[in-house]
Amino acid sequence: MSTSQLVLGIETSCDETGIGLASTANGLIAHRVFSQIDMHAAYGGVVPELASRDHVRRIVPLIRETLAAAGGGLDDLDAIGYTTGPGLAGALLVGASVAESLALGLGIPAVPIHHLEGHLLSPMLSSAPPSFPFVALLVSGGHTQLMRVGGVGDYVLLGESVDDAAGEAFDKTAKLLGLPYPGGPILSRLATQGKAGSFRLPRPMKNSGDLMFSFSGLKTAVLTATQKPDFTPDRTADLAAEFQEAVVDVLCVKARAALAQTGLDQLVVAGGVGANARLRERLQRDIGRRGGKVFFPELEYCSDNGAMIAFACAMRLREGRVAALASDGAFAVRPRWPLAEIDAAGS
Repeated sequence: MSTSQLVLGIETSCDETGIGLASTANGLIAHRVFSQIDMHAAYGGVVPELASRDHVRRIVPLIRETLAAAGGGLDDLDAIGYTTGPGLAGALLVGASVAESLALGLGIPAVPIHHLEGHLLSPMLSSAPPSFPFVALLVSGGHTQLMRVGGVGDYVLLGESVDDAAGEAFDKTAKLLGLPYPGGPILSRLATQGKAGSFRLPRPMKNSGDLMFSFSGLKTAVLTATQKPDFTPDRTADLAAEFQEAVVDVLCVKARAALAQTGLDQLVVAGGVGANARLRERLQRDIGRRGGKVFFPELEYCSDNGAMIAFACAMRLREGRVAALASDGAFAVRPRWPLAEIDAAGS
């Protein structure tokens, strides 16, 4: 592509309103995120209707702020990418309707982007990005998957969780331990104050011989440990440390196996759980010992953000992997959208 195109990215899949601006030639230019954590904390979890209403309130000011930070305006845009799934239906509709309306008014394409593709490509926003092909470990709140990534839009599922994702297990276990929302990050911080090994928790499917995951039983094991007569509140940090170590053990074993199975030596880790310090430490050590290399997104790109959506859209435009949209501007969101079907929805 000889000329650079400027892309606005919109992310509203759950409880962060994210806006990004990227170019097909120079990558990310600016981004802004507003988190709804404080609002949902009063309810102990995300309330979908409140999330949707807050996206409505925040999205236009954030678009203006992001464009101003880049010194540009709406007329400078060549395309708008937006998260069309997976996620909360109402929240997705906010971003989709704003993106499609803006694109129609400006006479530019609106491009539906898969939320997980944004996460998967987010490590390429770093100063030392990976090169294709690589294995990706996607560990977000609702997904734990291993993918072989041959290029933009070239994704092969190698394995995934059969029940709770790692992020879900962190959040649910935190709730069992009486920790406040958002539970996962708080549990991880508590784990640094404890000692793994004081409890004996299982490592589900660690030796299953495949690349599948299961974390619901681990959560149940934590509940069982808290109900034993010898459990006292001052042992909570130790239990948190053992839980975290069990999850990290399984993720590391499966990631090593995926590299061996594919014959690749690059591992990309993306999604919210990718910010976990213990997981980063263990993967760097375990994969590095075998001559491989691990790539993580910058911490600001681990949680949901518009930067990754703008960047994914820009990469698709650059690679010519964007289908023509219907002239009537019709669109739909996909709350459940397998990554393997990514090109079946017009993106």
